[in-house]
Amino acid sequence: MIDTQEQTTAGIEETISSAGSSFLDSINNVISMYNEYVGGYLLLFILVPAGVYFAFKFRFLHVRKFWHSFAILAGRYTKKGESGDVNHFKALTTALSATVGTGNIVGVALAIYWGGPGAVFWMWVTGFFGMMLKMVECTLGLKYRRFNPDGTVSGGPMYYMEYGLKDKLGKHAKTLALIFAGAAVLCSMGTGNMAQSNSMTDILNSTYSIPQWLSGLVITGLVLLIIVGGLKRIAEVTSRLVPFMAVIYFIAAVVVVILNIENLGPAINLIFTDAFTGTAAAGGFVGSAFILTLTMGVRRGLFSNEAGQGSAAMAHAAAKTRYPMREGLVASLEPFIDTLFICTLTAIVIIMTGAWSHDSAEAGVSLTVLAFELGLDKISLGFMASHIIAVGLMLFAFSTIISWSYYGSRAAQYLFGFKAIKKYYYVYAVFVFLGSIWGLELVWNFVDMVITFMTIPNLIAILLLTPVIKREINDYFSMPDYNQRS
Repeated sequence: MIDTQEQTTAGIEETISSAGSSFLDSINNVISMYNEYVGGYLLLFILVPAGVYFAFKFRFLHVRKFWHSFAILAGRYTKKGESGDVNHFKALTTALSATVGTGNIVGVALAIYWGGPGAVFWMWVTGFFGMMLKMVECTLGLKYRRFNPDGTVSGGPMYYMEYGLKDKLGKHAKTLALIFAGAAVLCSMGTGNMAQSNSMTDILNSTYSIPQWLSGLVITGLVLLIIVGGLKRIAEVTSRLVPFMAVIYFIAAVVVVILNIENLGPAINLIFTDAFTGTAAAGGFVGSAFILTLTMGVRRGLFSNEAGQGSAAMAHAAAKTRYPMREGLVASLEPFIDTLFICTLTAIVIIMTGAWSHDSAEAGVSLTVLAFELGLDKISLGFMASHIIAVGLMLFAFSTIISWSYYGSRAAQYLFGFKAIKKYYYVYAVFVFLGSIWGLELVWNFVDMVITFMTIPNLIAILLLTPVIKREINDYFSMPDYNQRS
């Protein structure tokens, strides 16, 4: 009798599990079709061309004023008493902590696994022109920011859509802003949340055999402790975490590069040659190689640096400065640091060690771990690879989760009012846990989908606001203060 009951219970559990799996598979299939046939091509035809347009329109300002951007970041132009929540450095590290995450470790690995080494070239292109996009959207974010009843700042694309486009679009300006804000809430649950917690629990499980549900609960609790303190507490944490985690990862990657220096030239050559031919990726994948290489590079580049997505404009809007262009220049450094520097390190390690085409190569963080193992084996330290990646990924992903909670809270406030922020935080925490236990493919497909929901409305808005950007650039660089100091 007992055996019969146990068999019945087991049968019910198996049926429920199967039904749940089937439901998630159906969702994944729908999302995957959207990404493959709609979202991916929309990004290709709008994102990079928009960056190219602004770069030529403003004569590659992000390159010409590159060192001026660092001077601002170093505090050379800081004045006491300027309105805002945080200084230039903390605004940058908050935005950087949102972008320097799993995209730098897992995203790069996925791009190379599915798109081949040539995908890295298209990540570079996205990052280079993304510097200009970041400058534009963050300048607008600060220009149209609003101050809350408690003295804190709210800004971002929804504000420059509503107030900047009112004359051009009329009532439709508000509609566009609402669409963006809704997409930002969704994206905060995916890009900055589930993709991060999923990678964190995956690496803890594979490296230390910690159950994903258990580590998910712990991560969720830690996130809640920090985010309920608002932007100032988030900025305090990220301003310490970002430099620390970047240095650790940089040192480890450079050691691997030095140990395998003879493969550096061939690896770089492969990136350029494969960019236009599309070598079959690891695991024997064969398909429309060039298109796959191109789309994977652009998707993972956008996920990594978020240029054109509009998210960073929310963090930079809170900077203490009265010159919107000044903060835009600081923001332009993000894609340089994130994509052209940190992502490149990961890519070079994966390609020069041969991990991308290795027989045991797998998608995701496992590929990055394999690359470091192969690289460090030359000094018998291959066993350290999983620990290095685990620490780096945990720091990168955790900082992204707490920073994206701020972005989502600003969007939730715009949609539902100031009182909605606390409620949003608790919903956000639930999605931290869900991301930790869901499958890798579903999480990343969801991320790719919701990114397009934010990026496309934002790109439309900044293109329409080109005249405003032009005035800000002319006004800023004609100031006596600027001419005397620089």
